[in-house]
Amino acid sequence: MQKKNFFSNASRDNIYCLEGLVPLQDAIPLGIQHILAMFLGNISPLLIIFGLLPGIDMGTRTILIQNSMFVAALVTLIQLYPIWKVGAGLPIVMGTSSGFIGTAKAIANQYGYATIMGASLIGSIFEIIMGFFIKPLRKLFPPIVTSLVIISIGLSLLPVGIQYFGGGSGAADFGSWKHLLVGSVVILTIIVLKQFKGFINVASILIGIVVGYILAICLGMVDFSPVADASWFALPRPFIMGFEFKWEAILPMCIMFIATTVETIGDTSGITNGGLGREATNKELTGSVLADGAGSLIASCFGVLPNTSFSQNVGLVTTTKVVNKFVVLMGAIFLLLMGFFPKVSAIFTAMPQSVLGGAAVIMFAMIFVSGLQSLLKVELNARNSLIIALSLGLGIGIGNVPSVLDQLPDWVGTVFAQNGIIMVFVIATVCNLVFPKSKEDVEEKNIEEDKKIDN
Repeated sequence: MQKKNFFSNASRDNIYCLEGLVPLQDAIPLGIQHILAMFLGNISPLLIIFGLLPGIDMGTRTILIQNSMFVAALVTLIQLYPIWKVGAGLPIVMGTSSGFIGTAKAIANQYGYATIMGASLIGSIFEIIMGFFIKPLRKLFPPIVTSLVIISIGLSLLPVGIQYFGGGSGAADFGSWKHLLVGSVVILTIIVLKQFKGFINVASILIGIVVGYILAICLGMVDFSPVADASWFALPRPFIMGFEFKWEAILPMCIMFIATTVETIGDTSGITNGGLGREATNKELTGSVLADGAGSLIASCFGVLPNTSFSQNVGLVTTTKVVNKFVVLMGAIFLLLMGFFPKVSAIFTAMPQSVLGGAAVIMFAMIFVSGLQSLLKVELNARNSLIIALSLGLGIGIGNVPSVLDQLPDWVGTVFAQNGIIMVFVIATVCNLVFPKSKEDVEEKNIEEDKKIDN
């Protein structure tokens, strides 16, 4: 009897299913598409902190960038294929969180990098503990709250996408015609390819980025010297930065871990709503948050800022509807290899940010659309409309004008001004608990919905 090939049951149609094999010729490029969506966001937080700490030599910086890719790949694998209760079993891509930049900056200026790592270590343990209480806290995350969080994620990321589009924040030639041309060509390529069916449609983001990269090379925008200088092979190295523990740093970091828990819940809900057309289960939310905490714990051991779910990839799932775990596995393996082969990762590091910017604008806007679609399933009565207005009005408003909190204690600005998502979540949660419910929102209906989710 002839043995069946491992990929004998592989089908291109499985890219729209959570489980199942996909032919490698489809899975690999679609997986790489996920990595391109998050690559710059994964290394940018470290580059920003390095700018504040000139004492970190170039060799150490290279190792830490390499470690960031290794850790992101490892934790993504845990999200895909849970270990015990850790991991959601969903196509969630993990990476270094930009949400911690503000807090890390303050700690770096006052205490140094080792104190950031010490605070991250304690904060990650704190998040792991929170992860075990997601189910009893589920009543705090009804559809109206999670929908508003998803919308706020999309809205908060749009300025980041536009910054990429213009060449990247701080770029000497920010907004130059070359950056705008490259970003526009990427957008137009994606729009055109979206008119087709099949693989070209779902791989439109990747193809658009490749076209933009080639154009950037032709315009002389790419410096390949870092590729020549990078080594071919190097092992990730843990415990190279050490730990220092100061309560002044640990407290604000733990507050930020509460914030990242909220964002992870929103991302997980965004994946299930936008890609699977349903709400996230208690088990998925718990596993996702536990992976977030465990990933940040691993990251601190490798000298990397906390890891969290990447909203960029939520937007990609929402845009393409590709939810297959095997596809994301291929991307995670590719990212893992980049953690061992610095020369390969340097090729992507050399890519101008405007190349990613064209794709990012579309992906981030699709996160907003996903949240809006979820919100439209909620009855827009007077009570819920007021919750929406207050949450988005104050949350997004203060996120865009953070100076309004300058006269309050520093920790208030660190938590709320740096991340409008948290303000939206807090206001929506409080209003949902305090505002009287309409007669239609009976307790029996909520209990029945909880049973459906548990099942």
